[in-house]
Amino acid sequence: MKVLISLFLFLSVFCNTAAALTPTTQGLLQDLTEAKLSKMPDMVEQLETAGGEELLPVFRAWLEGDLHYTRDQGRLVVEVEVKGEDTYQDPFTAETIATLTSRDVRKIKVNNKLRGLLRGVIARIQLTSKDAGVREGAVRALLTELDDDTFATLESLYPEETNSDVKDMMSTALSMYIAQQSDNSVSVRLDAIERLGDSLENDVRNVLVRLQNDPAPAIASAAEKALVSINQQVERYALVDQLFFGLSLGSVLLLASIGLAITFGVMGVINMAHGEMIMLGAYTTYVVQLLMPNYIDYSIIVAIPAAFLVSGLMGVLIERLVICRLHGRPLETLLATFGISLILQQLVRTIFSPLNRQVSAPSWMSGSWDINPVLSLTLNRLYILAFALLVFIALVLILKKSSLGLNVRAVSQNRSMAKAMGVKTEWVDAMTFGLGSGIAGIAGVALSQLTNVGPNLGQAYIIDSFMVVVFGGVGNLLGTLVAAFTLGIATKFLEPTTGAVLAAILVLVFIILFIQKRPKGLFPQKGRAAE
Repeated sequence: MKVLISLFLFLSVFCNTAAALTPTTQGLLQDLTEAKLSKMPDMVEQLETAGGEELLPVFRAWLEGDLHYTRDQGRLVVEVEVKGEDTYQDPFTAETIATLTSRDVRKIKVNNKLRGLLRGVIARIQLTSKDAGVREGAVRALLTELDDDTFATLESLYPEETNSDVKDMMSTALSMYIAQQSDNSVSVRLDAIERLGDSLENDVRNVLVRLQNDPAPAIASAAEKALVSINQQVERYALVDQLFFGLSLGSVLLLASIGLAITFGVMGVINMAHGEMIMLGAYTTYVVQLLMPNYIDYSIIVAIPAAFLVSGLMGVLIERLVICRLHGRPLETLLATFGISLILQQLVRTIFSPLNRQVSAPSWMSGSWDINPVLSLTLNRLYILAFALLVFIALVLILKKSSLGLNVRAVSQNRSMAKAMGVKTEWVDAMTFGLGSGIAGIAGVALSQLTNVGPNLGQAYIIDSFMVVVFGGVGNLLGTLVAAFTLGIATKFLEPTTGAVLAAILVLVFIILFIQKRPKGLFPQKGRAAE
């Protein structure tokens, strides 16, 4: 009985699919299952003419080598992997056919020649899509396979195209074809090459490189001139790319050091456990994702306040149990917090094991923003840059507009006078240390999106955090902002020339020399007790 039901469902889906196709297309698809490899290029052309956009799923599966047909009925199916197992689906409805196994199907062969034809067919069909992005991608895919038929198709569609980006891409494709045709007049080819001088497509550069060896001197000279123009644009965008990565590194340094700037500036505590506060924030993100496996896209929104609370409470606990007993003894606080950092690292190893943990990025933070063919900005770094600036603005508002901020500024400028005026300095110290540690936990949330989470995560940023704080001016938030982005940009601009290790050494040497001239940093703290 189950076999009859499965057969009925199989035939009903097949009939519904077949009804959507013309008899000619159905016949060609049936012939495809019996055709030899040598006959398939002709069949690709016939299917393109007969089926058009309806056959895109078939062409895509064929291109990827996933197109099969059933042995008994010759029905086309697509092989897909679901949870590690190979299953088969209808190419038109994407409905899984549970009754099929690898023994019931045979693969439709494909070779490099067919792949080239299939790419061209898919691109030509997509040229008439309603989605402008699909049309633009189709034109870009055709740049490497321009022939007489493709040129004629693009030339006929060009006047009717309404989207400016698609039209520019079509113009580039047409110009590439015209520039390479030696039958055209030199003036026509020169006009085409001049238009190509504004394009950053890799295929355009490849064409211009070949045209540098053209027998016509005017063509070779024009191609060389266009290449020079393109290369200058590429270099400018490369600088923009380096600047973006410098700002990205600066945003990470800002998040990692801004909490340290508060605790170091207000309390004079050399907190060597600051890196572990970052680590706790990263592990909090990991735990939140374990608790919300079906809501990864929203887990990071939950992780931000959770990491702030976990790291902040740990900071308050450390201050109340250890730091409060060591006021005025910075070297002893250094040793004590270094011991605390080792304890926290071992605690994390005991709970989570020494292995690194992978934190999944939300879908809205994945991918990149493609500005042009040579410049794309990764979304996760772009979001972290914006997030770092928001945290900085929020912290400035807290310190400028709240009573806590007023007390923090009073204690940082003159602790004795603030205590004499009735400020509870012990409470301010605890809240300040908790606030700085909480912000470090938020930094851990951001870092979990860029690197693996492990017990030694914070150690990679503690030295850089101290460098940023000292360079910018102890306790000065504006100085921390300027120092973080300055060091981040400087490091990324040095790395291509010197390498990552030497770049870090040069930055460190620069800071040492700078501190010799300005011991209080870029923006020294003001007040009678600032020293």
